[in-house]
Amino acid sequence: MTGSASELARRLGDHAEAVCRQYLSNGRRVGNYWIVGDVRDIQGRSMHVRLKTNSKGLAGKWVDEATLEFGDLLDVIRESCGLIEFRDVADEARRFLAMPRPQAQDSGAQRQPAAARGSPDAARRLFAMSRPVAGTLAERYLAGRGILLTARERALRFHPGCYYRDLVTGEMQTLPALISAVTDLNGRITGLQRTWLDPNGDGKAHVDDPRRSLGRLLGNGIWLGLNSGAPVPVMAAGEGLETMASLRTVMPALPVAAATSANHLAGLTFPPGCRRLYIAADADAAGRQGIQRLSQRAGEAGIATLVLRPQLGDFNDDLRHLGPPRLAAWLGDQLLPEDTRRFLPPG
Repeated sequence: MTGSASELARRLGDHAEAVCRQYLSNGRRVGNYWIVGDVRDIQGRSMHVRLKTNSKGLAGKWVDEATLEFGDLLDVIRESCGLIEFRDVADEARRFLAMPRPQAQDSGAQRQPAAARGSPDAARRLFAMSRPVAGTLAERYLAGRGILLTARERALRFHPGCYYRDLVTGEMQTLPALISAVTDLNGRITGLQRTWLDPNGDGKAHVDDPRRSLGRLLGNGIWLGLNSGAPVPVMAAGEGLETMASLRTVMPALPVAAATSANHLAGLTFPPGCRRLYIAADADAAGRQGIQRLSQRAGEAGIATLVLRPQLGDFNDDLRHLGPPRLAAWLGDQLLPEDTRRFLPPG
């Protein structure tokens, strides 16, 4: 933490209860602590903010017993206000403390405007506010689907309190969510997909529409295993994240892209150097149309296409119900021999 950040955090700590009443208004004071659901101000009791410095620590320090997140009051301001840049967090902290902005640092600077709803900027901000999936409910959800991915899969993150709006009633609630970045071939986030999760670990959240996308999706995808700008001679593409993550679980060296829908699959942009494309099939009619259109575009670009077909409904069904060895054997019969040796080594 920088010196200015440390000083701001200390001054906020001097007014810890006032900060909590302002930015964590869904909580309440219990002894020397402010109790609330989490740092994003949802109702609950898992987050504890120390209000007075004592032998246990400094005022303003907090910990969330449910997620093991911890931090200071600058983190509270950042998360509760949905801010990304430290400059904006510092400006808000100074506003609360009635402190002047440092002229030398902020001369001519303007506060970053709020991102338009559903825009690529909004997607980038939400992704930045999320955290890696390791040790989270998102990792537990994926493992429950048989999907085992390494920590290097930077496209996937977890948000413990992502807003969900009922499109019929307009009611808002916060739910944990798996956040999947939709990127272009240079790795720039253009959109994302949110998969809301049941807080008790019972799969997806029990809402009408537990999966939604936002941002600029056409031509882009949720890429797993893509090195930005590097040639990709062989790859696989399909509609759903779980379908493609299932293939990646048994073929971890194969770059894959999830296009999020049949229409977006048809318009997927091919990476440089691609000469062979495996397309993961889905059973529905829209999926077949997406495969046909993508195959046609690939052929026009000089890329050979082969369709991979599951034994059950989709490849995640195969992974969960048949197991990785049988899925690997089934795929081995559909891949070209050189790709079988490369992506499905013995054992």
